[in-house]
Amino acid sequence: MASRALKRAGVSPELCQQLQRSKIESCKELLSRSPFEVMHAAGLSYQDALEMLVSVSRIIAPSPITALELWKRHSESCFSTSLPALDKVLRGGLPCGNITEVAGPSGCGKTQFCLMLSVLATLPKELGGLDRSVIYIDTESAFSAERLVEIAQNRFRDRFCSKEKVLEMAGRVHVYRDLTCQDVLNRLERLEEIIISTGAGLIILDSVASVVRKEFDTTLPGNLIHRSNMLGKEATTLKYLAHQFNIPVVLTNQITTHIGHQDSRPAAEKDGGFVTTALGNTWSHSINTRFIVQYMAGCQRQLLVAKSPVAPFAVLNYVIQKEGIHIVENDGEDILYEGMDPSLQPIRVRTELNIDSN
Repeated sequence: MASRALKRAGVSPELCQQLQRSKIESCKELLSRSPFEVMHAAGLSYQDALEMLVSVSRIIAPSPITALELWKRHSESCFSTSLPALDKVLRGGLPCGNITEVAGPSGCGKTQFCLMLSVLATLPKELGGLDRSVIYIDTESAFSAERLVEIAQNRFRDRFCSKEKVLEMAGRVHVYRDLTCQDVLNRLERLEEIIISTGAGLIILDSVASVVRKEFDTTLPGNLIHRSNMLGKEATTLKYLAHQFNIPVVLTNQITTHIGHQDSRPAAEKDGGFVTTALGNTWSHSINTRFIVQYMAGCQRQLLVAKSPVAPFAVLNYVIQKEGIHIVENDGEDILYEGMDPSLQPIRVRTELNIDSN
């Protein structure tokens, strides 16, 4: 992809350093210059500059791939969630090289799910992990190291029975607190080098909606376009990183109220509107897989596989325990929204009817 750093495209360190003086650091910046500009910036002959442009353009051009190769890649590169029922629906787990979004109201366990995945990614491959580190971008200051350790010690008691193993796991989860849109975008633009230096096998952005919704009032002229452009840049960068390194990218998203009529609406509907995922229709097409989490009666919650290139629509009930997410038997209250636009999937929120009496 064009945003790839020049040194990742086979350009020598000496030439990279020379080009940096002319503010040319990425393949995109290089390919946007004419051969004459590159010749002067790099101190090369015209022919050498032209050859470098051709070489870089060939390297970043996407190579064709067959359906057979894609099929093999999926079967060999799924990240198990350690939830057998969910892994079965997803045909192995979270797909590497893709973006998975977990959307839902506050308190449904989105961050808990991310923390659980962080622990899993650090596990050895023989235990179902990736044996890699984690990049965790926290935009809501919701990350809890104490909760991370609690999940690890309760979900994998034998593995994390010693302090050394716990410290090793925690040391492989790299947390970045980026609290503005520009901070997040700057982080994503530098993420390629961070992935290489840390040996990361999982990227988590919790949450993609938080800073965007704070900074962009979409009722003001022009803000919706600016927000869409910002989200488009983030999605493009994350897709490139997921594909380039063949790793899973997990995002969390918030909810919003959609005004309008929707058939088969749940109890969340109110005054002609219903609760659905935030950031709109364009964003919903930027992700590959979407989970929706919502409230049920008492302490139970529900996970909907609302969008997936490999899985059918599915419903799983779960509770949040010390070990993280725990799938429970469905109680027959499943609600199906077949054929619905995933960006308009109604979501159940907490009401007086489903608050636990305790």
